[in-house]
Amino acid sequence: MKEIEVNLTINHKKVSRTVPANWRLLDLLREGFSLTGCKEGCGVGECGACTVLLAGEPVNSCLVLVGQAEGKEVLTIEGLTAANKEEELHPLQQAFIEKGAIQCGYCTPGMVLSSLALLRRNAEPGVKEIKEAISGNLCRCTGYKQIVEAVQLAADWLKEDGDYIE
Repeated sequence: MKEIEVNLTINHKKVSRTVPANWRLLDLLREGFSLTGCKEGCGVGECGACTVLLAGEPVNSCLVLVGQAEGKEVLTIEGLTAANKEEELHPLQQAFIEKGAIQCGYCTPGMVLSSLALLRRNAEPGVKEIKEAISGNLCRCTGYKQIVEAVQLAADWLKEDGDYIE
């Protein structure tokens, strides 16, 4: 098996690894760095359980070959914290808890990261925009009402704080 060296930034830290050339970004995160927040659900980009931010945009890490991430920044749920407070939850995470938008938790990391990308683009999204932003993330436990409410709550909190940093 051919191997390649990949250099990228994961959760604000520059890293380098030599890995099989056929590895997906999901494999690198889970097997190469033990970042298990992104999950393999379907493996074909349908469920969104493996969603991470790649260069600030939500992607299904099961569809991204590791070489495509070369030189780019990756943010996983493990790298998401309140601005300058590594021990606190990000307001999106806290809002998901408060609104009961998590149950089994399998889809939650991808939902949170897709929502973060939305809030970075639009500080005051409407329900339709929130639904569109999370449309690539399937949830079988909560329905979507609580998730939409959590994103709205987080947007309100972030607007009050003026804080849209990861």
